[in-house]
Amino acid sequence: MVKKRWQRRKDARAPEILEAALACFAQKGFAGTRMDDIAHKCGITKGTIYLYFDSKESVFKALARASIGEQLGAVRAMVERFPGSSAQLLHMVLSTMGGFVRTSDRVILPKMLLAESGNFPELAKFWREEIIEQGIGLLGGIIKRGTERGEFRAIEPEHGARLCVAPILLIAIWRTTFEQFDAEPYDHQGLIEAHLQILLQGLEARPG
Repeated sequence: MVKKRWQRRKDARAPEILEAALACFAQKGFAGTRMDDIAHKCGITKGTIYLYFDSKESVFKALARASIGEQLGAVRAMVERFPGSSAQLLHMVLSTMGGFVRTSDRVILPKMLLAESGNFPELAKFWREEIIEQGIGLLGGIIKRGTERGEFRAIEPEHGARLCVAPILLIAIWRTTFEQFDAEPYDHQGLIEAHLQILLQGLEARPG
């Protein structure tokens, strides 16, 4: 069934609001952004936003779910049907995560959260439960898979997961805080490849 024009426009409104919110959050931070600012950026009335989101906090959560959360969900789907070795799987997952944080404008979200979590602990709790726990669980599951198959040395999966993701977080912080002062663009892709080389060699199970 073909949607009517007004129905297609209504379906597009929520993503447009989220894009406007992202721009406002990047410019003013979470505390400094008002719903009026988002509405003005989107070219709509503030009342229209409330048809889709009941608060600024719900806008932030929807933005996180529609970007980073969906990315993690897509990676999880790839993991579930991956037939190869655990080293190949980990390489694929970290390359995908690294590519996202290296290129996406959504990278401003974790930086903003770190800066303002003291004043908005509910958002930090949300991020911990819906983003961090999902990512740690995903990577920890790969570490456990490799250990059980005799491909990786025995290591606590959660420790391994945090080691896996540390350079990804560094790229996010660097892009949003220090990159503006770089004399030349830093090779974040090279960092990801170096990390994978060292990580996989360290995880490899060896006789004795």
